[in-house]
Amino acid sequence: MDEVTQIFGENVFNETVMKSRLPKETFKQLMKTIEGGEKLNPEVAVVVANAMKDWAVEKGATHFTHWFQPLTGITAEKHDSFIQPIEGGKVIMEFSGKELVQGEPDASSFPSGGIRATFEARGYTAWDPTSYAFIKDGTLCIPTAFCSYTGEALDKKTPLLRSMQAISKQAVRVLHLFDGNEDVTSVKTTVGPEQEYFLIDKSVYDKREDLIYTGRTLFGAKAPKGQELEDHYFGMIKPRVQAFMKDLNRELWKLGILAKTEHNEVAPAQHELAPIFSTTNLACDHNQLTMELMKKTAAKHGMVCLLHEKPFAGVNGSGKHNNWSISTDTGKNLLDPGATPESNAQFLLFLCAVIKAVDEYQDLLRISVASAGNDHRLGANEAPPAIISIFLGDELSSILDSIEKGVPYGKHEKEKMKIGVTVLPEFNKDTTDRNRTSPFAFTGNKFEFRMLGSNESIACANVFLNTAVAEELSQFADVLEKAEDFNGVLHDLILKTIKEHKRIIFNGNGYDDSWVKEAEKRGLLNLRSTPEALPHILDEKNIKLFEKFGVYSKVELTSRFEIHNENYSKIINIEAETMLEMAKKDILPAASKYANKLAETIGLKKSVCSECDASYESEMLKKVSALTSVIYSKTENLESQVVEARKTADSSDSSKTAFFYREHVFAAMNELRTAADELETITPKELWPFPSYGDLLFSVK
Repeated sequence: MDEVTQIFGENVFNETVMKSRLPKETFKQLMKTIEGGEKLNPEVAVVVANAMKDWAVEKGATHFTHWFQPLTGITAEKHDSFIQPIEGGKVIMEFSGKELVQGEPDASSFPSGGIRATFEARGYTAWDPTSYAFIKDGTLCIPTAFCSYTGEALDKKTPLLRSMQAISKQAVRVLHLFDGNEDVTSVKTTVGPEQEYFLIDKSVYDKREDLIYTGRTLFGAKAPKGQELEDHYFGMIKPRVQAFMKDLNRELWKLGILAKTEHNEVAPAQHELAPIFSTTNLACDHNQLTMELMKKTAAKHGMVCLLHEKPFAGVNGSGKHNNWSISTDTGKNLLDPGATPESNAQFLLFLCAVIKAVDEYQDLLRISVASAGNDHRLGANEAPPAIISIFLGDELSSILDSIEKGVPYGKHEKEKMKIGVTVLPEFNKDTTDRNRTSPFAFTGNKFEFRMLGSNESIACANVFLNTAVAEELSQFADVLEKAEDFNGVLHDLILKTIKEHKRIIFNGNGYDDSWVKEAEKRGLLNLRSTPEALPHILDEKNIKLFEKFGVYSKVELTSRFEIHNENYSKIINIEAETMLEMAKKDILPAASKYANKLAETIGLKKSVCSECDASYESEMLKKVSALTSVIYSKTENLESQVVEARKTADSSDSSKTAFFYREHVFAAMNELRTAADELETITPKELWPFPSYGDLLFSVK
C-alpha cells in the first residue's frame, strides 16, 4: 500500500476508527446521530468518550480541547489534560461523556456584539458529532458549536448547521413531489473551497512592520516586474515552494483533508490549493485547518504564508472560490441535468431556486463576503465586481430564454419546450468558457461563488446561500404541494421565476465599466464597500428570512452587524496607526537623511570646484524636499483623522464609525501612501528603511 493511502486520516477519529473501536450497538446509535440527526444518548457519549480517549492516548495525545469557531473569524481552543489524581500520588488518564459533549469556556472576551457583557462570562461549547474529532499537536480536538448562557449562537458553526438543516428539509419537500425520490431522507450542500495565498521569505517579512501588524503592505512602490508577462500562472513551481507543498499535503492528508490541486497563481509568489468537495460543515472545518497548517508549514521552511486578500498593491490579491452544490443522501447531484423529462424538470426547478435566491438576496451574498481586506479586491479588475450576478453560459441561458418565450430551442427541436414533457436538448457542460469575472458562475454541476476573501471563514457565505435557497424551495413546495395539474403548475412556476429574475443573469465581462451602468438599469445593487453593505443585514426581509428557519434570531443578526462594523473600524485603525508609525519613525527620517546627503554632496562639489555641475543633486534635493513636505503634511492629516474617528467610536453608532473610517481615515491613508511610494522610487536602496516590492515578491528563490 502506498504511503498516501496509509497516512490519510490517521489522526482522525473517523467512521472506520469508530467502527473498529466501538461496540456494534454504540456505533449504530452514533451513526444515527451523525447521519440522521437523532438526539445523542448520554450513555452512548460515555462509551464514545472512553474509546476516543484511548485512541488519542495511543497516538501520544495528553490533552483534549473543544475546538470552536468564534466570531473572530479564526478558531479557538482551551486545552485540558486527561489526567485525574488517584491515591498514592498517581494519576490516571480519563475522559468523561460530559467532557466530550459539553464544555464551558469563558465567553466574555469573545466578540458578542452586545449579546454578552464582560461580567456575564458563561458560555457553552457543544460537540458536533457530524465533524470528526482529530489530533493536532498532541491534543485531541473535538469540533464544537459555541453559544451563550442564554442560548444565542456566538460562533460560525451553529448557524451553518441550522442552515444545512433548513435547506435539507425544504429540498426533501420538493423532491418528494417527483417520482423516483421516495428513498431520499436528507439533502446536503457540498463545498470545495479553492484557497489562494502568498509565500515570502521570513527574512524580508520580519523587516516589514506593516506585514507583521496588518498582513498587508501599507507602503510600497511597484516593482519593475509584476504579473505583466503572465509567466507565473501555472508556471514551474520553485523547489522550495514544492517542498512546502509536499509537507503541507502530508499534514492535511493526515487530518483527512482532501487536498487535491496545487499550482502557481497569477501574481509573483502567489499560489493556490484546492480540495475535493465535502459536506459544507466539514469543508468549513477543513478550510480553517488548512489556513492554520499553511502558516505553520511555511514557518518550518523559513517562509511566511500571507492570507490577506490584498497583501501587495498593483498585483492580484487572493480570494477563496466557494464551489457549492446540493446532493441527496442517495447520491444525486441536484444541479446535474438529467436524461429524462422529469429529471430535467427537477434540475430546472432547483436551478430556478438558486437564481431566485441570488436575485432576491443579493444584498446578503454581498454582506457575506464583506471585509476590510476584501474591499481591496472586489471590482478591481482582478476579482468579481461588488455587483452580484449569475453566469449560466450561453447554452443554458438560451434554453431558459426558449422556455420563457415558448419557442423551440436549437435546430433539433420542432416544438416549443414544455417542462416535465420535453427532454432538455443535450448540451456539453464544458462548451461555454469559464467566466472569471462573474461573482456566481454555474460550472456544470455546481455554482462557483468567487467573491470570498482568502482570509475569511467560508461559513457566513454558505449560511446565507443555504438559507436563501431554502426559502425559495419552501415557496416552490407550498405551490406545488397544492397542484392538481403538477406538470402544468411546475411549468408556470419555472416560467414565472425566469421572467421575474432573469435580470440577475449576466454572461458578459464583469470588469467592464459598461456593466456597472447596465446593472444599475436592471436594478441590481452595487454595494462598493463593507460599511455600505452591512446595514442591509437588518433589512426586514432578511430578518424574516433567518427567523423563519431558525438560523439567526434578530438579536443574533444585530450582534453580527455590530461585530462586523467594529471589526472593520478596528482593522482600518490598526492600519492607520501602523502607517503613522512607519512614516514618522522610518520614512521621514530616511527622507531627511537622503536630503542631508544630497545637500552635503552639493556643498562638497562647490567647495572643490565652483564650476562643477551639481544639477542632478540639486534637482533631486528639490524633489526629495517637496515630497518630504507632502508626506509630513499627509501624516499630520492622517493623524487628525484618526483622532476624529476615535471620537465617533465613542458613540453607540458602530455603522457611523465604520463609514467615517472608510470615507476619511482610509482616504487619508491612500494620500499618504501615494506620496511615500513616489519618494521610494527616487531614494537609494541602502537608505530606504524596509524591503521593496521586488525584495518581497521575488524573495523565495
